[in-house]
Amino acid sequence: MEDRKALEAERARLMARLGEIDAQLRAAELGDALAASGDWGWALLSSTGLIGRWDSPDPLPPTGPRSTHDVIVSAARSTGVVGVLTSAGRIVRVPTHELPDIPVGDHAPNLLGAGMAANLLSLPPGERAIGLTSLGPQTFGWALGTRRGVVKRTNPEIPRGQDSWEVIRLDEGDEVVGAVELRHEQQQLVFVTDDAQLLRYPASAVRPQGRQGGGMVGIRLDADAKVVFFGAADLRDSLVVTNAGRRSAIDSDAGGSLKVTPFDAFPEKGRATGGVRCHRFLKGEDVLYLAWVGPQPAIAATRTGSPSNLPPVDPKRDGTGTPTSLRITGVGTRAWA
Repeated sequence: MEDRKALEAERARLMARLGEIDAQLRAAELGDALAASGDWGWALLSSTGLIGRWDSPDPLPPTGPRSTHDVIVSAARSTGVVGVLTSAGRIVRVPTHELPDIPVGDHAPNLLGAGMAANLLSLPPGERAIGLTSLGPQTFGWALGTRRGVVKRTNPEIPRGQDSWEVIRLDEGDEVVGAVELRHEQQQLVFVTDDAQLLRYPASAVRPQGRQGGGMVGIRLDADAKVVFFGAADLRDSLVVTNAGRRSAIDSDAGGSLKVTPFDAFPEKGRATGGVRCHRFLKGEDVLYLAWVGPQPAIAATRTGSPSNLPPVDPKRDGTGTPTSLRITGVGTRAWA
């Protein structure tokens, strides 16, 4: 039995590595195409909803001092246009040249001086930009997760002549909390709930649907629980960041407690099951304000976009957090390749 488990784990590791190699090959092909066309760069979205463009074909610089609005929550290679994924389950097509220019330098970018995505895209009240995607032949597909625990994976259907289109049919009162461009189907899809449950499984466990599909059950929620994070991550070198506190203070900037955990500390489970605890609440705590899963290095910011420190990594997947006086409202990474 132990030998079989070891073989299955090794097979999963090799399949994930093969997916990463395929993604790297597609990225190299994209880079060659961009170099040939002379039209390249990045679109960037910050934790405070600012959006802009970085006119360089190179990977984003991973180093440099922290600065206001430097938490990039999503980045996409541009081929002249990019797609903005929204909380209403839409993709909005945007010509990259219409985005505010971010000065290119030797340090990691910040979006101070960029424009608010909601204003630039004329989004209806209540609809938010939550992610960016490339729109081209190398686009692999998208994964979306909703507040009520629905997951959907869709192939890259890009309608001609449309400035925006739906990629999921939402039930009344539901919304998309996370939407990402997948790199390969062995990436781990991750749900985190406000009662501190984390569930992960490979994207291959979700059958792709057409644009009009409503998705399927992604995580089994306990009564009154809601999803606070959905995303996709590689198992290697990724982190889980959680910020817990009191439900009665959810509309304030009260800090609560912070925890950073290795992603590989959490076991894989099947789609539509319950998660495992990712943050043990301290006395008086009863809710996760925020959760994030992504590659190192993780960096955090407050509601105003100001830099905020994270505690050291805690190897215990269900340990308590470190008390903090100020809440973080955004977490991102500098590992954009």
